[in-house]
Amino acid sequence: MLDNKVVIITGGGSGIGFAAAQMFAAKGAKVLITGRRAEVLEEITAKHPNIRGFVADSSDPDSAAGTVAAAIGLWGRLDIIVNNAGAGGIMPLEHVNAQAITDIFAVNVVGPTLLAAAAIPYLEKTNGLILNMSSTYGSKAGANLSLYGSSKAAMEYMTRSWALELAPKGIRVNAIASGPVETSFLQERMGLTPEQAEAVKEHERKSIPLGRRGEPKDVAAWIVTLSEPGMDWITGQVIAIDGGLNVT
Repeated sequence: MLDNKVVIITGGGSGIGFAAAQMFAAKGAKVLITGRRAEVLEEITAKHPNIRGFVADSSDPDSAAGTVAAAIGLWGRLDIIVNNAGAGGIMPLEHVNAQAITDIFAVNVVGPTLLAAAAIPYLEKTNGLILNMSSTYGSKAGANLSLYGSSKAAMEYMTRSWALELAPKGIRVNAIASGPVETSFLQERMGLTPEQAEAVKEHERKSIPLGRRGEPKDVAAWIVTLSEPGMDWITGQVIAIDGGLNVT
């Protein structure tokens, strides 16, 4: 049971993060979602009494300690953190610049690392869980995805490394490698036009063995499942939820 467990989900205002927040709340958990837009968080929390919002930018190094402090201030404990906020970019190597590298790694690597570090003293008290969101492209090569994919590969390595390091503290660490999901990520995070995004989606539908892009609930269900007490002998794992894309 997840009654009164306290969960932090970064980037929880939409997509997979929001779907997971709703599922956690429905099971009795207290959920703190972060995002950059206060009005979005306010709209969500007004409708969901078990979900609270905290304005934070995962690329800001100072946001990690503030996010953990907000959860502790609200509920006095912390059981689960979900490093869901993500940045991306479709960028040929010849167009790569230092700022693009910095921007992607700030959200996908630096932010999750600092949040996990800040959470350790509290997760240690609850035999807690760190759940990182990777991607099929953390292990599968993709043209023009070297920055995004390498940041997710780093996340998968960190997942395994942290699992070893934190096991003596009773903290588990796992990751989900999500495939393409029907969210606003392609336009809002990858910077594609609506026409470009639709072309990518069509290509992905043809590439995924099960013939469709995922829905946020497809991935969110596994976030919640891995957080259940019955999953407490699983650590250091990267689980692919991608309609079979990783085996093509």
